[in-house]
Amino acid sequence: MIRLLEPMWLLALIPVAVLAAVYVWAQFARKRIAVRFANASLLAKLVPKLPGWRRHLPAGLLVVALTVLVGGMTRPAVDVEEPQERATIILAIDVSLSMMASDVDPTRIDAAKTAAADFVDELPDQYNVGLVSFAGYASVVVPPTKNRAEVSSAIKGLTLAEATATGDAVFASLQAVQQVMPDETGQLAPARILLLSDGYRTAGRTVEEAGEAAAAAEIPVSTVAFGTDEGVIELDEELVSVPVDREALEGLASETGGEYYEAVTVEQLRAVYEDMGSSLGYRTIASDVSQWFIGTAMILLFAAAGLSLAWTSRLT
Repeated sequence: MIRLLEPMWLLALIPVAVLAAVYVWAQFARKRIAVRFANASLLAKLVPKLPGWRRHLPAGLLVVALTVLVGGMTRPAVDVEEPQERATIILAIDVSLSMMASDVDPTRIDAAKTAAADFVDELPDQYNVGLVSFAGYASVVVPPTKNRAEVSSAIKGLTLAEATATGDAVFASLQAVQQVMPDETGQLAPARILLLSDGYRTAGRTVEEAGEAAAAAEIPVSTVAFGTDEGVIELDEELVSVPVDREALEGLASETGGEYYEAVTVEQLRAVYEDMGSSLGYRTIASDVSQWFIGTAMILLFAAAGLSLAWTSRLT
């Protein structure tokens, strides 16, 4: 949708309208004078055939060109999205033992690693990306960096451990965001946390406490509930059910202004990451398109001049 950045220039349409009105009035006045003082039959024999309606076309093109030119002066603009010059994304990946479940092929953790690495590779180069892993405790594996190779290598090296400290993962991610240098005005870069988990919190601070902290910091936490309710793992030669805590993950996303996703296959998980990658850190800006208006007006002016020369041998 086009919007005008300097609409006051629309007032310039008034003299354009006056010019058009004067031209129309002059044509009628000229016709009345010719009829009053000339012998019409004799005039038809002496004067070669006039171009008729075509003689008005250059004037019409001139008026249209001036109108379009006024439109260009209003600085018309369209809204476009562009990546933030500075944005921070923290990937928080659950590495609890439940992630070895094979209800997502080949396993939850292997599928998560593959999709996370793809996500990092596809992010704009100007983004800072950090990695947090969490099981019984949360740790910042890679502080926010533009070094994609370092993050991808760390993702591949993640190993599983006992317990699930979902709340601590959010707190560790918030601390990681603080490690990014502020800009010259002291403002931190826009940030978002993407947390992937499959199980219920069993250690550390609560998910509710984490949600309150993220909301207070105005950093959205988007969550991915990864796996199915039929997932099982083998512990001490016994099969243990490892369902997904969708309610807690959805509540965390809702409280912090993030998005909640469910992914039960590798394809769905990749789709989640692609969606997040296309929306993180983007801002809407007004792109000035006045040059198109001015260019169109110039074409119309040249057309008016050319037709006038061709039909009347004059520029006016």
